Amino acid sequence: MCGFAGFVAIDGARFGEAQAVVHRMIDTIVHRGPDAGDVWLDADGAVALGHRRLSIIELSAAGAQPMHSRSGNLTLVYNGEIYNHLDMRAALGFPQSFWRGHSDTETLLAAIEEWGIERALQAAVGMFAFALWNAEQRTLTIARDRMGEKPAYYGFHGGQLLFGSELKALRVHPSFRADVDVAALGDYFRFGNMSGTATIWKNIKRLVPGTWIEVQVDKPWSEPTPRPYWSASGALQSGLQNPFRGGQDAALEQLDTLMRRAVGRQMLSDVPLGALLSGGIDSSAVVAYMQDVSSGTTRTYSIGFEEAKYDESAHAERVAKHLQTDHKTLIVTASDAYSQIPRLAEIFDEPFGDSSAIPTLLVSRMARTDVTVALTGDGADELFGGYSRYLDKRVRYLSAVFPYLPTPLLGALVERYAPGTSRNAANRHDMFAALYEASLTHWRTPPLASVGEHLPPASVQGSNDLILSMMMHDIHNYLPNDILTKVDRTGMSVSLESRAPFLDHQIVEFALSLPANLRTNGNTGKKLLRELLYRKVPQALVDRPKSGFALPIESWISGPLRDWAEDLLSETSLAESGLLTPAPIRQRWSEHVAGRHNHRDSLWIALMFQSWWRANKP
Repeated sequence: MCGFAGFVAIDGARFGEAQAVVHRMIDTIVHRGPDAGDVWLDADGAVALGHRRLSIIELSAAGAQPMHSRSGNLTLVYNGEIYNHLDMRAALGFPQSFWRGHSDTETLLAAIEEWGIERALQAAVGMFAFALWNAEQRTLTIARDRMGEKPAYYGFHGGQLLFGSELKALRVHPSFRADVDVAALGDYFRFGNMSGTATIWKNIKRLVPGTWIEVQVDKPWSEPTPRPYWSASGALQSGLQNPFRGGQDAALEQLDTLMRRAVGRQMLSDVPLGALLSGGIDSSAVVAYMQDVSSGTTRTYSIGFEEAKYDESAHAERVAKHLQTDHKTLIVTASDAYSQIPRLAEIFDEPFGDSSAIPTLLVSRMARTDVTVALTGDGADELFGGYSRYLDKRVRYLSAVFPYLPTPLLGALVERYAPGTSRNAANRHDMFAALYEASLTHWRTPPLASVGEHLPPASVQGSNDLILSMMMHDIHNYLPNDILTKVDRTGMSVSLESRAPFLDHQIVEFALSLPANLRTNGNTGKKLLRELLYRKVPQALVDRPKSGFALPIESWISGPLRDWAEDLLSETSLAESGLLTPAPIRQRWSEHVAGRHNHRDSLWIALMFQSWWRANKP
C-alpha cells in the first residue's frame, strides 16, 4: 500500500520548479508510505511522478518506485496489491533472471509493456490505482481497480494535469484553484458523502472504479473519457443472462472455493497481518477462512463502547475465542471520539458525514501497533443482501407489484418523494432508483445558500428484482463513496493497509449471478453467506442484529460534545462560508437538544462540513 502524486504540463505549459513541487505533493501523503519516497521527472520537466512507499511485498529496494520498465519506456507509480501477480508472472513466461525482485509493481509494469494496458488490467486481481507515463507515446494513463478500493483523483488546473491518491496532494500544487463545487456540496448534504465522480473542488474528479483514462501530452487537451475494463453492471448483466443454476449445496461449495482462494491470496504479505472483527457475519467469515488457510494464529481487533446499546465487543470476543484468534478490544469513550474529530478534516480532505469513521480510525490505530495489513468484511452486505433496508416489508411488497405498477402511478410516487427527478428518468428502473435514493437522503433540500444541480448517480443496471436493484445502487454509490473511502483514509492515516476479500471480482460476479432465494429469506439477509459461516461458527454466536461501528452520536453531541457542536452550529459560524443557509440547520439543532427529534445524522453531516471548512477554507 502506498500513495502517489504528480502532474503533467499540458499543451506546452511548463513549471520551472517541478522537482520541488512534486516533492511537496508527496510530502502531504507521507502517512500512506512512511517507509520510503522518491520522485522522477522527464528531461524537460513536463512530467513529474512522485511516490510514497509502505513496504508490504518485496521489502528491498527492488520494489522502490517510481519504477521503470526494462525497456525504459514506461514509468509507474502505483498504490495497491495485485494478489495474483505470481500467476501473471507465470503467464508472461519470462525466465527468473528477467525479474529484479518479487514485487507486484514489477509484475504489473512488465504485464503492461508486454500485453498492453487493457489486457494487463483485466488479468490483475486486486485493489490498485496507478499513474503510468509512456515516453514513446507521450501519454499518461491513470487507472483504478474494479470496485474502487483505492483512490485516484485528477483534474486540469492552470494548464497542468494534476493527479494523486489524495486531494491534499493536488492542493499544494501552485496551479490548484480552491473553488468549492456547490453541486457536489448539495449531494454531500443529501447523502453524507460525495457522489459519482465529483469532489468538493471544482474541476477535480475521482476516477470511476473499473476504468482508466489516457491523456496525450503536447497536444491541445480535452476532458478524457474513462474507458471501462470491468463493471459491476456488466457483471450483473452476465449474471442475469447466465444465472447460477445449482441448488443451495452447490452454491455453498462454490462460495467456499472462492472465499478460500480470495482470503488465501489476500494473506500474501512480507509484514505482519491481522483482521478487524466485529463479531458479525461478514468479518467472522473472513477470520474463519484466515484461520483455515493459515498455519499460524490470526490477530484480530475489535472496538466497543461504554454505552451498552452500541457495544458489540463481547460478541466479537466470543467469536474470537471460538476461532482461537489472538484478540484485542478497545473500549471507546466520548473523549476518545472527541480527540479524533479534529483529524477528520485532514484525513478525508473533503466533508465526510459517516460518524463510524471515528471508531474505524481508532480500531485501525490499535491494529497498527501490531500489524501492517488488516483484512475486513467490507462488501458482503452489498453483494449478499445484508442491509436491513433491503428487507423492509414495503420493499418486498413493491417488488411483488413493480412489474404491474402503471408508469403514471410510479411517476407520481417519484414526484412525491423525489421531486423533479422523474424528468431525468429514462425508464421505470430509473424511477425506482430515484425513489431508493430519496430514501437514503438526510437533507431532502440541502441547506445551501445556492443549491447546485443534483448530480446524477452512477448508472445502474435495472432489474425487476428491486432488492437486487438496491444492491446495485449501493455497489455503485454507497460502497465506493462511503465505505471504501472511510476504510482507506482512516487505515492509511495510520499507515495500515486494509484488504476486503469479498470484493474479489470473482466473488462479486458469483454473487450477482445468484437467484433471489439464495440472497434473502423473508426478513433475513445474506442467506448463503450465513449458511457457509454456520459450518465454522455456531449460529448462536453470529445471528443477531448488528450496528457495525455506529457511534452514540445523538447523545454525545447534546452531552459531552455539546460545546463543540454549539460553536460550529452557531448562527455566526454557519454564515461564515457564505455557502449555507443557517436557519434550517439551527432549527434541527434546537429540536435535537430539546429532545423533540433525533437529528443525529443530518446534524453530523453539517458539523463535518463546518469542521472541514474551518480547516480547508480557501
